[in-house]
Amino acid sequence: MDGPILVTGGTGRLGRPLVTRLLADETPVRVMSRRPRPAGDDRPYEWAQADLGRDVGVDAAVRGAGTVVHCATGARDVELTRRLMRAVRAAGAEGEAPHVVLISIVGIDDVPFPYYRSKLASEGLVVSSGLPWTLLRATQFHDLIATLVTAQRRLPRVLAPRGFRFQPVAASEVAVRLAELAQAKPAGRVPDMGGPQVRPLRELAETVMRAGGWERRLVEPALPGRAARAVAAGALLTPADRAVGTLTFEQHLGV
Repeated sequence: MDGPILVTGGTGRLGRPLVTRLLADETPVRVMSRRPRPAGDDRPYEWAQADLGRDVGVDAAVRGAGTVVHCATGARDVELTRRLMRAVRAAGAEGEAPHVVLISIVGIDDVPFPYYRSKLASEGLVVSSGLPWTLLRATQFHDLIATLVTAQRRLPRVLAPRGFRFQPVAASEVAVRLAELAQAKPAGRVPDMGGPQVRPLRELAETVMRAGGWERRLVEPALPGRAARAVAAGALLTPADRAVGTLTFEQHLGV
């Protein structure tokens, strides 16, 4: 289908590098954001001000798009995705249905965190929509791990639950992969994408503190429950052959 690639959450952590990559590929892009276009922004893309949370402007933002890459997310992820899919189906009723590309998270089938459950339900909305779709799952972004640790900076101790391991990946590298998928034909669920290293949370936390020039005592509590057991068992990790990211956590933080 002809038409620009619409990026929901186009000004977010993943949306920004995705838009940059698509522009570098000379691909027509439409950025969807809750905010007006910044003054002086003359980059060669369309701007669609729309709010999935309030269901305002979504139909107009989707209309005419050839592909929709859904990067917007939040506490009400299922509601946001449902509203987007309604708009995409309406656009499809007027012509050829847009290709929907969804970014999700490795291992959410086995880790019953509330946000992961909502993300899994959002996947289901896309898969069962009857629309052409592509789904990519990635491991946690470097920025997310750093934020989880830095948020504890004012506490007397930094918590790094015992056995927790992560495989952080650069959002910019995931953006490159999403750009490839958005410019290709619908592919269903594609192979997962993980960062280059599996690291204990304790090591990652120590790296964040070193990079920020601060120090706290690390505490490694043993957390109860199915979700904690699944994380400790490696549910959020990819197989070795899917550790395709190249930027390490230390390189991301500059240490």
